[in-house]
Amino acid sequence: MADDRQQRLQALIDFLRTIQKPGKAIESVGLDESLVTSGLIDSLAIIEIVMFLEKNYGIDFAASGLDPDRLATINGILGVIEEARP
Repeated sequence: MADDRQQRLQALIDFLRTIQKPGKAIESVGLDESLVTSGLIDSLAIIEIVMFLEKNYGIDFAASGLDPDRLATINGILGVIEEARP
């Protein structure tokens, strides 16, 4: 199970690298640090995160609702993924 979490973490980090703002290293952001407040992404990138989660993990935010606070940190996003996995 830890390997699964590590794989999901790596996939998430790889994705965040594609949407991060230039000049900010993802390695400098803690797992519980706000991605927006840290300057890694802007607030509009949350939409891209939602689309990534829907496409890659089958999460239906239309049915489950969207809590932007849960998508604010890397650990928060991993929690959303883990709750959606059977």
